[in-house]
Amino acid sequence: MKFESMIRLLNGFPAARVLVLGDVMLDRFIYGSVDRISPEAPIPVVNVERYLDMPGGAANVARNIAAMGAHVILLGVVGDDAWAGDLRVQLASSATIDARLIVDSSRPTSVKTRYVADGQQVMRADRESRDPLPAHIAERLLDEFSAALAGAESVVLSDYAKGVLSDPVTRAAIDIARRSGKIVIVDPKSKNSARYRGATVLTPNQVELQQACGQECLADEQVIDGAHLFLEQGICDAMVVTRGKDGMSIVQAGGNAVHLPTAKRQVFDVSGAGDTVDDVLSLGLAVGAGVVDAAALANIAAGIVVGKRGTATVTPGEMIAIQRPFDASADPQKIFALDTALQLARSWREQGLKIAFANGCFDLLHPGHISLLEQARHSADRLIVGLNADSSIRRLKGPNRPIQAEVARATVLSAVKSVDAVVIFAEDTPIDLIEALAPDVLVKGADYTLDQVVGADFVMRRGGKVLLAQLLPGHSTTDTVTRVTGSSGS
Repeated sequence: MKFESMIRLLNGFPAARVLVLGDVMLDRFIYGSVDRISPEAPIPVVNVERYLDMPGGAANVARNIAAMGAHVILLGVVGDDAWAGDLRVQLASSATIDARLIVDSSRPTSVKTRYVADGQQVMRADRESRDPLPAHIAERLLDEFSAALAGAESVVLSDYAKGVLSDPVTRAAIDIARRSGKIVIVDPKSKNSARYRGATVLTPNQVELQQACGQECLADEQVIDGAHLFLEQGICDAMVVTRGKDGMSIVQAGGNAVHLPTAKRQVFDVSGAGDTVDDVLSLGLAVGAGVVDAAALANIAAGIVVGKRGTATVTPGEMIAIQRPFDASADPQKIFALDTALQLARSWREQGLKIAFANGCFDLLHPGHISLLEQARHSADRLIVGLNADSSIRRLKGPNRPIQAEVARATVLSAVKSVDAVVIFAEDTPIDLIEALAPDVLVKGADYTLDQVVGADFVMRRGGKVLLAQLLPGHSTTDTVTRVTGSSGS
């Protein structure tokens, strides 16, 4: 895929609307260390230090779609328990997830608890029911699904075999969606492929394809043959098969198969990689990409997410950055992933250059922003700008911001002469970025005091300095939005 085509598609993501139906769950990670074996049994004793909750299953698909800047309606079923409350809290942290969870008091909320000691997962405990939904809950779920369809261009059915997507519910959902002209992507878990008849795209992994077709699917031709067993029955229009280290295969009815190699990156955790494929594929198709181009985007995103720990997300900025890596022999591009920015910073320091760092939302770039960036650049030899991701800005400023998506904001910033590199970050503060880059000068506007500047202590302890840049009066994104719309947009 051409870089320009990728930019065009990613820029369309914030306008996309996706409906996700499936098995929602809570992913809980319990972190600690191991220094002894239990005297009761030959098992490690984990000294628990902290835990982290994340949306899992279909809820992770929704979280990934939201991280891409798009809007998502999430439909699923939870129990009448505290775990459901924990899941709702996690989903509420994203302004673009509309979670419509139905309570079924006869079943528990699905929870996967992973115990991680010294960076290694040592055990997983699952709390779940795999029974089909009671008839009245299934009927209510399909009613909600029908009502939500009008607000979506594409549909993802996320099947984790926890009972929500039973044969009748799956068949009904696909039938309702296709009659409404919607794109339907299904992540299949059942060996009964007939239940997915009418889907636009199925996204099995290699093992799931083998189990469903009953034959080995290792080589390219074997994968194609296995996929055609379903295409010829009219089960789906296309199949996107994820194949681990062998990449991804796209097989379409009446078309040539395409095999995409996987990017060679260090793999830390494959948790949620399939969810990432589903969400990017659904967004690509929703904004008008063909199956091959949408799958190419999904392949890039999956290659990034497996390099993170836990059920992580990917942003459009990361996808752009990873496709434009630093090359010391070429003119440097300005939008970078953090690991590439670290390489760039290292090369600058080897040349004896000092590095300044500034951060912000930079929504609707104005002369005040330009003035701050120029002051920052004049304080050092190179300037790296940390740019808040869309998800971060929504948490900080509300659901109506940013005005421009992160891809557009990064592109505009990269065109500013005083900026040497742009790194997008999804956290609420840039402290992780600052500690990784260790700038010589940390720059913030003079409307801050020194004790309010995130990372100031870290930089000064290392012998760096903090610059409070003079503000150019009369320029503010919020004021501009107010003048145009009559509201603050926050």
